[in-house]
Amino acid sequence: MPALVATGVACADAGDDRRYGLGHSAAPAHIAAQDIAIAPDGAELPPGKGDARTGAAIYAARCAACHGASGREGPDPVLVGGRGSLASAAPLQTIGSYWPYATTVYDYVHRAMPFTAPGSLTADEVYAVTAFLLHANGIIEVDTVLDRDTLPAIVMPNRDGFVPDPRPDLP
Repeated sequence: MPALVATGVACADAGDDRRYGLGHSAAPAHIAAQDIAIAPDGAELPPGKGDARTGAAIYAARCAACHGASGREGPDPVLVGGRGSLASAAPLQTIGSYWPYATTVYDYVHRAMPFTAPGSLTADEVYAVTAFLLHANGIIEVDTVLDRDTLPAIVMPNRDGFVPDPRPDLP
C-alpha cells in the first residue's frame, strides 16, 4: 500500500495537466458579485442606512433563532457582552469585547448571515442589524444612524487590542 500512495503522489507532482470537464471560468460579473469585502476604513460600504430600533425587529426575525433574543443566549456564538473578559480565565469573544472594527460587523453580516440565507439582507437591513448589535454591546446610542460615513468612524472597545504583523513581506 505505501508504494501505491507514493506512486499517486509522484504522478501528481509530475505535472499531470489532464482536464476533467468540470467547472468553467468565472465570468467578470460573477467575480464582481462576490467582491464584497469591506475593509476597516469602510471605503467599500454601499449606500444605505439603519438604526438600532429598526435592527431590533430584523434581528428578532432573522437572527434570534441562532443567537438568542438578546444576542447573549446562543445556541450559536454569543454576540453581546464579554467586555473586560479577554484577560480573564474565561474570555468571551463578542462583537463588543473582541472585534476591532465596526465595519467588520457589517462585512460579516452582509456576506454570511443569516446562516440559512447568506447575503439575503439588503444594505439597509445590514446597517440596521449592525446598529442593533453595536447598541446591544453599549457602543452606540439607540438613535445613532449608521451609514457609509458614520460606521467607519466608530471606535470599537478592543481596537487597540491587536498587534500589527511586523513581517515586511505582508501588506
